[in-house]
Amino acid sequence: MLDAHPIGPGAGSDSAPQWVWYTAYGSNTHLDRLAYYIKGGRLPGTDAVYPGCRDRRMPSRSVPVELDGALYFATESPVWGGGRAFYDRHAEGRVHARAHLLPAAQFADIAAQEMGRSPGADLDLSEVLTSGVAELGSGRYETLVCAGQMEGLPVLTFTAPWGADEVTPVAPSRAYVRFIASGLLAAGAWDVDTVAAYVASARGAAGHWTERAVRALISQ
Repeated sequence: MLDAHPIGPGAGSDSAPQWVWYTAYGSNTHLDRLAYYIKGGRLPGTDAVYPGCRDRRMPSRSVPVELDGALYFATESPVWGGGRAFYDRHAEGRVHARAHLLPAAQFADIAAQEMGRSPGADLDLSEVLTSGVAELGSGRYETLVCAGQMEGLPVLTFTAPWGADEVTPVAPSRAYVRFIASGLLAAGAWDVDTVAAYVASARGAAGHWTERAVRALISQ
């Protein structure tokens, strides 16, 4: 097993970095799912069609990391038919995630698609790198978060502006859970039992998904 890579304080040394660590805690932990945001196309089993990024190269590296905070599921995903994964950076706990090393422009294109916007414009990262958070809108995935830095580069993700206790929890769907759990397992830092216990205990999943059920999905 690998160790989760340590995340240091701060936002990195460059206010306009060429590369960033896009840190996924939901279905984009799985490289096959992330590929549709990068390369474009219709996600199998859904009606979702993605334009893709200007740069269609897959991440040069993907490493396991842990963030301070908590994973929770809420709102209704039109793609998956259940709750979406969100990150509450103020909650107690640890979030298992997978950091993908990407050009900053590619991160901007992935973020735009997650926000329901058209890719193609670079993001001004100055606010998130200075203050640790930047709200680009009031919707889901429109809040940028910098969780620190690795190897001198910022560790960036996006989530909703609300906290876990400010929204009704919604159970995630079978396909969504499978992508998240399988992606985390493939990261190499956590075994099947750890991943299953982590996902099943998240707000929204708890009471709907058991550790045994999550393990069964991973085995498929």
